[in-house]
Order: sequence, then C-alpha cells, then structure tokens
Amino acid sequence: MTIMMVISIQARTFVLCVGVSSYQNSDNNLSQTTKDAKQFKTVMANHTKDITILTSKYANKNNILEKLRAISNRAQKGDKIILFFSGHGYPGGIVAHDKHLTYQEINDILSKSSASAKICFVDACHAGSVGEVRDNSRSYKAPSSGNIIYMMSSRANEYSIEHPWVGHGFFTQALLKGLRGKADANKDKKITVRELFNYVYNDVQHTTANMEASQHPQLIGVKEVAEAVVVDWK
Repeated sequence: MTIMMVISIQARTFVLCVGVSSYQNSDNNLSQTTKDAKQFKTVMANHTKDITILTSKYANKNNILEKLRAISNRAQKGDKIILFFSGHGYPGGIVAHDKHLTYQEINDILSKSSASAKICFVDACHAGSVGEVRDNSRSYKAPSSGNIIYMMSSRANEYSIEHPWVGHGFFTQALLKGLRGKADANKDKKITVRELFNYVYNDVQHTTANMEASQHPQLIGVKEVAEAVVVDWK
C-alpha cells in the first residue's frame, strides 16, 4: 500500500519598511516618517512574520538595497514583496539617510525576483515621478513588466504632506486605515491594491482639499498587479 502525501506550500509575503526621520544632514530631518514605518510594520505583522524595518541611520542606501536584494532573492513564484518608504523624495527617487536612491535602482532589483507581485508604497515628495524619469544618461519609465506596481503619495510636481496633529503623513494615514479594513469595498475581508488605492486616493483628496497644496496619490506600474491581494483578514 502506497501512501501519498501532498504538501501545501503557503505563499509568503516579504515586507521591507523604511522610515527616515534623522538624516545625515540634520537640516533635512522629518518628524513623522519613522513613526510611519513602525505603524506600517505593526499592521503587516498581522499577516506575515517576514518583516524587516530600517529607520534613521540604519536606513542608509547600502542597507536598503542589500535588504531589498535579499528579499527579492528569497521570494518565489506565488509570493509577494512589499516595500514601504516614508521620507524625503526628489524627481527620480527617494532620499535614504545618506544618499539619493533612484527608482531605477529599486526597479532593477525587483524586476529580477520570481515573486508574483511586487508592491511599493512611497510617501515622499515628487513620488509620482516614478512614472517617467529622465537624466543625462538614460530615460526611465515605470515598469510595464516584472509584476511591479507603485502606489505613490503624490504627483511628480507635488509635495507630500506630514502634519503633527495627524501623527503621520496624510498618505500613510490613509494607507494604514485602508489596510485595517476601510478599503475593503466588497467586504470579502481581502484588500486588493486597487481597492486600497481607491480608498487612499479619496481619503487624501478629502484631507488636503482645503490646503494650498493639495495631494493626488498615483498608482503606476503593471495593471494586472492592481488585482493582487495586499492583506487577507480571513
């Protein structure tokens, strides 16, 4: 008699949370961004144990790229990679503790991973510039392959706002509320990228509507990944 065993391999979610409040140049310090990353980690800890967090001086360029590369190498088909960043941004990238980090560098690493979905949340000024970046050497457009999608806090020409009475950046505040359940439009206890973006966009628009500099979150990347489930509350 032969007994056959079927082993079910659970898909994994790998999360890298980065928050930079303390910069090498202290004139650039922020007040809420480390808190953003810690709260994002707290929410995601309900869904996965594979979480890495980098803040302040540990959120330097080398560490961010090293951790992202390690996660990308570990992730297999069926897995998800989630990158969260809160800190300064510039047209073409984000600012680590010590150096600029381009969206091209992030995309180059993620595109080589076997993971079925790579989802990046960026709360930074000029975040929407991931859609199209030009520099002296090359032209870069947001990925149309590689299962990568970016949910960005603002348009390319906009600032992303943090406020002490909110306790977070406005984008991160909406993101956290959405992940905790408010974005579950069809009440199936699963929150997709598209559901989350729709909630975040409306919330940020409402919150910043009466400010001098309103904010318009952007969803940029491979359309199919918009249907990926970010969190499953079942």
